[in-house]
Amino acid sequence: MSWQVVPIERRHVAGFREVLDGVARERRYLAFLEAPPPARMRRFVLDGLRAGIPQFVAVDDARVVGWCDVVPKSHETLRHSGTLGMGVAASHRGIGVGTALLRATLEGAFARGLTRVELVVRADNEPAIALYRRHGFELEGRLRRYVVVDGVAHDALQMARLG
Repeated sequence: MSWQVVPIERRHVAGFREVLDGVARERRYLAFLEAPPPARMRRFVLDGLRAGIPQFVAVDDARVVGWCDVVPKSHETLRHSGTLGMGVAASHRGIGVGTALLRATLEGAFARGLTRVELVVRADNEPAIALYRRHGFELEGRLRRYVVVDGVAHDALQMARLG
């Protein structure tokens, strides 16, 4: 496998949606159970590009296999912070893709002036929690019965890293 992490571009929109849909349909990692419609995904990416939001994708032979972004908050009192979202295709987990995506995105977020990056992760997603801890995220709280998938409630953890 020969993959690389690059800033997202217009040409990555369909691939981004495809990998997000694949991860969502696993029903374990995201609040989404399927990807949003193509027009909404395109708007998210293009709005992010215009706003300079840190958005990166991992690409393997022109196929998007992962993504990571930090969306700054819009309220004036919260503009110093952003929310992290990420995912990696099952075929590319455990080989450093998540680490590379997270590193690039955090560098971009802090370079943009953010001083706080936060996230919510399911409490049973131990690999992701370990990844976040390795990159300086700390536990801020437990969100009990935060998500319900197929009638089963799951706790989530609120984590943050200060820059």
